[in-house]
Amino acid sequence: MYSHMMVGSNDIERSKNFYDALFTSIGGREAIRDPKGRLVYIHNDGAFMVTPPIDGKEATAGNGMTIGFAMENPEQADAWHKAGVAAGGTSVEDPPGVRDNPQMKLYLAYLRDPDGNKLCAIHQMG
Repeated sequence: MYSHMMVGSNDIERSKNFYDALFTSIGGREAIRDPKGRLVYIHNDGAFMVTPPIDGKEATAGNGMTIGFAMENPEQADAWHKAGVAAGGTSVEDPPGVRDNPQMKLYLAYLRDPDGNKLCAIHQMG
């Protein structure tokens, strides 16, 4: 059912700097630019894209929306979070760490990208 995720950006070069840092911190590659100038990241069989809005209006973050990225371990989540903050992201929610819930233990790290999109690194601990 899932194909890809795309977010809008008001500054594609700033977004490239931010998302290149995120993806390379977890073993991914820097963006590929498609013919329309959009950023395309392919990693672990998933596709993530960044684009200026097609309608020419300002990009805005979705209220209540979070994009989750699966991590191999807590250390990878921490590296992702650190790289994101260093590249202009903002740490949000609680600091990275373990969250217990009735079904499973999760390691979570939250960021907002420079355009305000909420992102989460998630590792299921069991």
